[in-house]
Amino acid sequence: MLTAATNRKAPFMDYQEILFDVSDYIATITLNRPDKMNAWTMRMEAEYRDAMADAERRDDVRVIIVTGAGRGFCAGADMSLLSAITGGDVDLDNAQELELAEPGAWEGVKADFQKTYTFPLAVRKPIIGAVNGHAMGIGLVHAMYCDIRFASDKARFGTAFSQRGLIAEHGLSWMLPRLIGVENALDLLYSARIIEADEAKGMGLVSRVVPHDELLDRAREYATHLATMCSPRALGIIKRQVYESLLSDLGSATDIAIKEMFDSFATEDFAEGVQSFLEKRPPNFTGK
Repeated sequence: MLTAATNRKAPFMDYQEILFDVSDYIATITLNRPDKMNAWTMRMEAEYRDAMADAERRDDVRVIIVTGAGRGFCAGADMSLLSAITGGDVDLDNAQELELAEPGAWEGVKADFQKTYTFPLAVRKPIIGAVNGHAMGIGLVHAMYCDIRFASDKARFGTAFSQRGLIAEHGLSWMLPRLIGVENALDLLYSARIIEADEAKGMGLVSRVVPHDELLDRAREYATHLATMCSPRALGIIKRQVYESLLSDLGSATDIAIKEMFDSFATEDFAEGVQSFLEKRPPNFTGK
């Protein structure tokens, strides 16, 4: 359960660089600098984290969709920020402290999932990336920390780092090989070449490629299925099981699964899941 990130008052009452919408149990977070291909800024980062925390704590949100406005998902870090770093105008010591200190001490969450960009793995709700265009550099990082990725047939993907004199940032060296294998990960990280949506799907970088004009509808259709047909409690535990198991062993994962299974037997969602199946009707899950 998240505490530090979710119990505070939102600092951004009026978002400037993202859009945040909630309807029908689905929160949609849209990166919103379309004239800059949604290039990443420090303000966008703060707003994105705040919106994720808001979606996490809300009872009327069961699934989160992340997408971009205009032609891009996120074209990477804003070049003005990179220029400021090369000019010594950014306090890198503070940036390193932020990486370690934010988002704070989260109750019951592994330290691995408390880093500046790994925190979506600790959000209990499924996060679906709807990649509508270019996802480059830090944009690719954010797409990777979504649980499932839908891509427009116009989407493009690239790491960019080696061509900027940079390295595999923000845990990408851990996440990318687990998604697409070591050789494919090294290929993309070494070359920084841009790949199209179909190649990304072939690698396992995305799960679905859909016509551009259908992207949000298809992502929302899937999100609606999760929000209405699946237990919110079960989804949150399954997500935690999967990511923590990547850091564990089979025996430990099995022991945890047995405990969680017996705990589930006593829940309202388990009773409703069985009853709705027997009565051949849609379930009415409460998350309890």
